[in-house]
Parts: sequence; structure tokens; C-alpha cells
Amino acid sequence: MRRTLEDFYYGNIVPHEQNMVPSSELRRAVDRVTLCETQLEELLDETGRTILTRFTRSQQEIDSITALENFVLGFRLGVRMMAECMDNNDGDIRNGGE
Repeated sequence: MRRTLEDFYYGNIVPHEQNMVPSSELRRAVDRVTLCETQLEELLDETGRTILTRFTRSQQEIDSITALENFVLGFRLGVRMMAECMDNNDGDIRNGGE
């Protein structure tokens, strides 16, 4: 446990950092989106490309906010589960069910 706390303190734990496996479903989806975006940019005029850029940046912002919220919610759930595991009087029938 100490090692994890030290890694967290020194910034060695980055929860949102994720390496994609080259042949994964996620990698293929990212490649498809990149291809579609490139093709769409080629079809648009300057105004259209500006709107597309604003759109993709806004979507990235939404994704970032959603990822943060999911992280916080997941962390809170994990803490609640750990707290419940530590409750000695949780209705375990071996302890009289109280």
C-alpha cells in the first residue's frame, strides 16, 4: 500500500492515461473516427472546417468532463464498498444477523 501512496504522491499514477493495444476494438474505432474526420475536412470549405473543429473540440470537452465524473463516481463507489467491508455489524448470520 505504501508504494501506491508514494506513486500517487509523486504523480506516477495517472488514472486517465491509457495505452491502446494496436489491434483492439478501441484502436479500430479511433482509426475510423480519424479517417472520417479527415475525409470530412477535405469536403468542407474553410467555414465548414472551422465549424467541424469547434464541434470536435466541444465533443472532446464533453468526453473529458464525462470521464472525470465517471472516475469520481467509480472512486466513491469503491470507497463505499471498502467501508461496508470494514463494517463488523453488517448482518452476517454468523454473528447473529444483527
